[in-house]
Amino acid sequence: MNPITMNLVADDIIRFALREDMNAGDLSTESVCPGPRKAEVQLIAKASGVIAGLDVFERTFALLDPATSFEALVADGDEVTAGQLLGTVRGDARVLLSGERVALNFLQRMSGIATYTHAMAKELEGTKTMLVDTRKTTPGLRIFEKAAVETGGGHNHRYNLSQAVMLKDNHIGAAGGITAAVAGARAHAPFVCTVEVECETMDMVREALDAGADIIMLDNMTREQMAEAIAVIGGRAMVEASGNVDAGNIRELADLGVDIISSGALTHSAPILDLSLKHLRLL
Repeated sequence: MNPITMNLVADDIIRFALREDMNAGDLSTESVCPGPRKAEVQLIAKASGVIAGLDVFERTFALLDPATSFEALVADGDEVTAGQLLGTVRGDARVLLSGERVALNFLQRMSGIATYTHAMAKELEGTKTMLVDTRKTTPGLRIFEKAAVETGGGHNHRYNLSQAVMLKDNHIGAAGGITAAVAGARAHAPFVCTVEVECETMDMVREALDAGADIIMLDNMTREQMAEAIAVIGGRAMVEASGNVDAGNIRELADLGVDIISSGALTHSAPILDLSLKHLRLL
């Protein structure tokens, strides 16, 4: 994450998490470390996977005390194995103890998403299809979770509602139909915005195509329906497949020739990667 984004956006999220965890101090740490003591602690992988979020991990400790240092032995995007030493954090023992859980929570969550995304992206090797995430993220953590998707080899869909137009069934219902919804989007949104239409039937695909949609999302269609839709679209719009995508069916969808596969599971269903801070030693 670039330092500007870290300062403007990420720091507030990290500070909120730290306040949540010790709004009135850290009773355990204060009991055993009433004063400053220099120490170090090791970051160790307890499971195999892809690491993501080392900068957020390091920043968590730095916000508690800028004098804290982190010597990383791996980089974001690296595959690690269970038992591997990933780095060492050095600083005031009070900072290491109080920041441990929040720092690990961020790193485990981001690494879990990167690991899950990496497994999905590998299924698309050799195809033209791009794997993207969705807005199905943990409230408040989107910036971290979408960064983790990229680290794992995926790509980001629109970041938020202000970035692009996506007309779903309820938008279409509110407008009175696809044609009216696309016309309204063209009239209102900046010209640099793409217009995507979610379609569940072939009639919707044809109407979206005639209305001039830039991207047509084939939502929860069967493989046969998708093949028919792709043939009808014929390259006149980008094609996105979505709905119940997992590692077991993602390659089949790519082989149909879709341009994009979006999966909410990348962020909402990825398990954490188990990591630990161990062997704290006073210096």
